[in-house]
Amino acid sequence: MSVNLRFVRVLTGIGCLAAAVSGCTSTVAGSASPATTRTTPTTPTAADVFAGLNACRVLEQLTAGQGFGPGENISRRNECDVLKPGFGSYGLALDPVQGLIEFAATNKTVVNTTINGRNAMQANIPTGGCAIAIEVGEHARAMVTVAMSRISEDPQSCPSARALAEKLEPLLPPGP
Repeated sequence: MSVNLRFVRVLTGIGCLAAAVSGCTSTVAGSASPATTRTTPTTPTAADVFAGLNACRVLEQLTAGQGFGPGENISRRNECDVLKPGFGSYGLALDPVQGLIEFAATNKTVVNTTINGRNAMQANIPTGGCAIAIEVGEHARAMVTVAMSRISEDPQSCPSARALAEKLEPLLPPGP
């Protein structure tokens, strides 16, 4: 290694170290006071009823052997999509905060239904496809979505979503 290259690396290392140390040594005038914290009760309604369930693992289990690709997390929340080229995509969202009331409030075409005896709602997705939300608690739901690759096949999205929801329901935590 040449002396010049070693010198550049040493200077770079020192610069990084100086930046890291200076970021930790600044002071702010005033007096310290504890931050206020809000505690959340651990009642069943406040707890994550989906703790331990990963949407991608569940969706991959439900679509195994059907030509779908691996699950892709689509947000920071517990939501996943799988894609089957030439067919479309299936989605699963395990939402411990929003129930059927919130689903109805955000969808204009809601139809009440049941999935394996559990309360559910179905709605068309405005951009094409179908969503079915299954009640898991007053403020918790599992939602499956189906979007077909071709608009001409869109009428098949709700029957496909229902079939997926029927396979999903036995894997969900007990409902209310």
